Amino acid sequence: MAGNPHPVHRIEDYALIGDEQTAALVGADGSVDWLCLPRFDSAACFARLLGDENNGHWRIAPAGADRYTRRSYREDTLVLDTEWETPEGAVLVTDLMPQRHRAPDLVRIVQGVRGEVTVRSTLRLRFDYGSVVPWVRREDGHRVAVAGPDSAWLRSVPEVPTWGEDLGTHSEFTVKEGERVAFVLTWHPSHEPRPALVDPYASLRHSVRDWQAWARRCRYDGPHRDAVVRSLITLKALTYRPTGGIVAAPTTSLPEEPGGVRNWDYRFCWLRDSTLTLNALLAAGYQEEAEAWRNWLLRAVAGDPADLQIMYGLAGERRLPEFELPWLSGFGGATPVRIGNDAVTQLQLDVYGEVVDSLALARRSGLSAHPDVWALQSVMLTFLRTAWRQPDEGLWEVRGGRRHFVHSKVMVWVAADRAVRAMEEFPDLEGDLDGWRELRDEVHREVCEKGYDPARNTFTQSYGSRELDAALLLLPRVGLLPPDDPRVLGTIEAVRSELCQDGFVRRYTPDAAQVDGLPGEEGTFLVCSFWLADALHMTGRTKEARELFERLLGLANDVGLLAEEYDPVGGRLLGNFPQAFSHIGLVNTALALFGAEGAG
Repeated sequence: MAGNPHPVHRIEDYALIGDEQTAALVGADGSVDWLCLPRFDSAACFARLLGDENNGHWRIAPAGADRYTRRSYREDTLVLDTEWETPEGAVLVTDLMPQRHRAPDLVRIVQGVRGEVTVRSTLRLRFDYGSVVPWVRREDGHRVAVAGPDSAWLRSVPEVPTWGEDLGTHSEFTVKEGERVAFVLTWHPSHEPRPALVDPYASLRHSVRDWQAWARRCRYDGPHRDAVVRSLITLKALTYRPTGGIVAAPTTSLPEEPGGVRNWDYRFCWLRDSTLTLNALLAAGYQEEAEAWRNWLLRAVAGDPADLQIMYGLAGERRLPEFELPWLSGFGGATPVRIGNDAVTQLQLDVYGEVVDSLALARRSGLSAHPDVWALQSVMLTFLRTAWRQPDEGLWEVRGGRRHFVHSKVMVWVAADRAVRAMEEFPDLEGDLDGWRELRDEVHREVCEKGYDPARNTFTQSYGSRELDAALLLLPRVGLLPPDDPRVLGTIEAVRSELCQDGFVRRYTPDAAQVDGLPGEEGTFLVCSFWLADALHMTGRTKEARELFERLLGLANDVGLLAEEYDPVGGRLLGNFPQAFSHIGLVNTALALFGAEGAG
């Protein structure tokens, strides 16, 4: 049976809830449209986000209402309150995923605020990304949905009238002021006994308490603290608690261009994010989370450095094959919908620099010593002595062939530089100090000769290219050249001139299709815009940097979440959502701009 078309949602119409093992997106119409169980990278049981209502969703809203009146997270939590006002009265719907003991639970509590309001719940579970309709039966006051390995149990407290219709489970009830009805949806493997029941109201109290206690650990107390804390909470929500890995986003295939084909699966952990993630967590006071991320990193990259991948699964899995789901129509018609990510097979030399830099940062920051850290760094440097001369696909995972990307070479320099500095600071460390100094100097010399265009006074995306790359904004941050070097200043101005649209930064120019190998365009890239603010600040233009930072804050949706990209023409967010890299950029830029006045 064909489903009704997905209502015209924007990406920013969604809010996030989660339990640090998976996450759900709740839409402006009160519908949970995306949820993968039991992990971030599991198959979705609600996939309406990328299809229609018959691909799975769960909507709770007043009868006849289309869109919430207002919504917000409870202060310093991931508990979402959505208010609905109707001619008959008002209700509050509270959504959360409590910390799980064994099974994941989705809790939705309806509370009467004023008058008497009729509320409807429509639940359509569709396992395996919206393709499998489960068998539903009654058992012990539950509606139980089973299909293959998946089972989900729905109950309400108190029980309300519930029936099956149109391959969905429906409830309708009224609430008066002060009355509450709670729904709990629990997933577990179908071959196992039903998990223990959770108290939805106790779960709410505990969730609020735990999130607020975690948020109080934030050391930053400067301007825009609410945005910084919201970003840190989002990063915490995107952390897979059992391993410490942080997913780039909880979604797949949200398009980088409306209706386009640039749709990727981001439910994995990228090494490129490692240094900036560690910096954000450590600077904000979250040493435990930083150590968990560092330990995930060590486990994931263990082995032959020639086999280092740019990304891994939540527990360090290496095989992430990419395939398409033809039965899903895509967000706003953007296809294909992809699962997995073939970029996992790419050579990206910059990740070696990011790993070595991350481990150096961990050492300087006082994270607990690990016996394998220095040995791992040494082996990577040995590998880079010869491998650095190869072309690669670069940090943007282009699919248009390998090139000598300048940013990749710069990060090789970073690896050598951090290793040399470590040996100079800790003489007991063993390694090829002279060889690594030679590597550092050789890479620096080649980048400045082949990656720099003296006629335009700017570094370029790759050797011999006229294209620019927003990653060049990181040159002063990583220390290749001092911030006041004329070549750095020229590069910043070139990026502002050629890559900015309405003041926000693209990764590279729209006509670089021969580089990325893909048709169409994309929006401005939010983390690159934060990098521009950082570069402006480092070169003495702090006022401009703060103005840009505040404009970027204005792009977040009504509950403070950012996607990967922004379309200045359409005025909408683009790409997977919420995006860890964007929120990492927000935290690091806030700390750079206001850290001295905001350190707690």
